[in-house]
Amino acid sequence: MAMRVVVAAAVVAASGVLGAGSPASAEPVVGTGPCASDPPPVHESVIPKKLDIPIPYPAVEPVVYPAPEPTPVRITPPPLPADPCTNPCPDLTDGPDLSPGGLSSALGLPQIGFDLNPFVFGIPVPGPDIGPKPEPPPTEHPPTETAPPAPQRPAPHVREVSTVAKVTGASSTNRTDKRWQVNGTDLGIMWESEPGKVAVAFGDTVGRGFHPPGGQGEDWRSNVLGFSTDRDLADGMTIDRFVQDSRCHAAEVLGSRKTDNVEITTIPTSGFAVGSRQYMSYMSIRTWNSIPGTWFTNHGGIAYSDDAGQTWTKDPYAQWDNIFGVSKFQVAAMVPQGGYVYMFGTANTRLGEVGLARVPLDQVLNKSAYQYWSDGNWTAVGGPRAATPIVRGTAAELSVRYDESRDRWQMSYLDTARTGITLRESDTPQGVWSEPARLVGVETFPELYGGFIHPWSTAADLYFTVSTWSDYNVYLMRAELG
Repeated sequence: MAMRVVVAAAVVAASGVLGAGSPASAEPVVGTGPCASDPPPVHESVIPKKLDIPIPYPAVEPVVYPAPEPTPVRITPPPLPADPCTNPCPDLTDGPDLSPGGLSSALGLPQIGFDLNPFVFGIPVPGPDIGPKPEPPPTEHPPTETAPPAPQRPAPHVREVSTVAKVTGASSTNRTDKRWQVNGTDLGIMWESEPGKVAVAFGDTVGRGFHPPGGQGEDWRSNVLGFSTDRDLADGMTIDRFVQDSRCHAAEVLGSRKTDNVEITTIPTSGFAVGSRQYMSYMSIRTWNSIPGTWFTNHGGIAYSDDAGQTWTKDPYAQWDNIFGVSKFQVAAMVPQGGYVYMFGTANTRLGEVGLARVPLDQVLNKSAYQYWSDGNWTAVGGPRAATPIVRGTAAELSVRYDESRDRWQMSYLDTARTGITLRESDTPQGVWSEPARLVGVETFPELYGGFIHPWSTAADLYFTVSTWSDYNVYLMRAELG
């Protein structure tokens, strides 16, 4: 897990310079746990207690293509105890404190460790016969259609931003460490998976032995998926269940090779539902060991589920390859509206501009059916390279929502230039997007990132999740809008 510490450089880049004042308040955190025995959560210092420094070394290894996909194991878990203070699996989740100690802790200095990790130069080799590859979808030739932007709206008026509750980890409203062995995780990407239910996707997740910063610890899963039916978000977001593969253990839903410089992990970027089918956009991360503030992807892709999110299939054709590390639509936020699904995307890293594409609802997995917004037109000519920016600047980890009650689009993202999570609005997906309003900045949450909007937000109350590298857990925030 130590290889992911390198990502801290990307987040520290957003926290090294304090931005303008923000109305957000980091303390106190209310609704911090269902039990009196749970101590209130405390934000970790940016100076860690323990830091495992990854040391990559070159290695040449055979790499099987196509990537093997193990058969997923799933269970139907028993109901959680009626008393939320009861630990359903003390034999699995209660154990000795593995936090660092010794002289360095007494002196307030990090306990430094070194972790050798192979940086693999892969030699492609054929894998076992997995049967015939599915037939590709038919080639479409969508027309070029005019799509001028709408007049620019004023920037959203942010009255106040507050921390609602800790969503994951120890002392959270959900006690995810005790119930699902989700001790440290990030992101918290939400979409309405069916009427009355919200899916919540998290990134790299660790269990026992977790210690921040980042996802240091044991039991690494590239991603996990929970579900919530909680409509009263004022005291936090209750997660009812996770997809599980064993007792009190959240399953990895999108697999990865976990080999540095081949595919180190697979990270969800957005999700949506069309009928009974769930879709999840993701990025296949080649390596975190790149220029500080960046990472390299293999591709951005789309996975789908036909069993309510229990198991997922990465479509082999719905992938946008990362050519020379600069291709667009590597990090995507996809939103269905009207007869289309709109795909907002950036290149890999946290320094990209935002492009836009759309596809008919029944053609989501057919790349040839996508039109890209280019200088006032929807067009397939030129493919993703033709997409012109709808938002310029340094946008990262997009979250986009269509507010049906106001017929308005909202976009939040980490703006590394403004050192905070910002919010824009527009009357059309292609813009013109408003100037950004800053929701929360690094002076309140050092090393923050994310900013994913809850789909049940309203015109007055915008609920969103944020993560911090120093905590490596997820918090629910509330922004009161004018």
